[in-house]
Amino acid sequence: MRVLSIVHERDAGAGVFGEFPTWVPSDGPPPSDFHALMIFGGSMHVDQEDGHPWLDPEKEFIRDALDRGTPILGVCLGSQLLAEAAGARPERMPDPEIGWYDIEITEAGAADPVTGPLTPSVELFEWHHYAAPLPPGAVELARTPLCVQAFRIEGRPAWGLQFHAEVTKENLFGWLDGWGNSEAVQTDLDPEAIRAASEVRIEEQNVTGRKLAERFLAEAARVTGH
Repeated sequence: MRVLSIVHERDAGAGVFGEFPTWVPSDGPPPSDFHALMIFGGSMHVDQEDGHPWLDPEKEFIRDALDRGTPILGVCLGSQLLAEAAGARPERMPDPEIGWYDIEITEAGAADPVTGPLTPSVELFEWHHYAAPLPPGAVELARTPLCVQAFRIEGRPAWGLQFHAEVTKENLFGWLDGWGNSEAVQTDLDPEAIRAASEVRIEEQNVTGRKLAERFLAEAARVTGH
């Protein structure tokens, strides 16, 4: 099965989810030979088309893939782009989620083939200033008190994950190294406290992330027959 990884920044790719052919939307048009999509994060936001004019054609590409029934897994920005393609409107949160958060798996999430094994809750890494409400016709699979953390679009093999189960230790620490040049510097959060917590937790999350990706890929293979 050919999986296309959509990467918006070089240090925010597929990570422990696997190694796949990559498309960077700012580099040019996408390839056409793929069976499933994984869409990853980036420091840009879903509504910043003026500064990132490639966002509009990427959104159309995702919308077309969703309409065709292509298996899709969106992460962070990728989840928000998927939610918008499905009819939701992502917006800036009053406060970001940056660091390690306990994520509650819903009843629907417990029955879902991708998120089910995370039941009843799981602690995972987050870094986002925007979030998407549940798209029309979607099912909430996971949540924190602040926002939807995972959803599945009913009738489509498409999942959105707000959390960063894919991130490697190297990339996560690179993000923290760039704290002073990011929006996170405007918060009261302590990047070194997040680094210390990540040192303890990242290995276990990497195992969780690999297994989650395997479950999505198994569903994609079942749906596509590849």
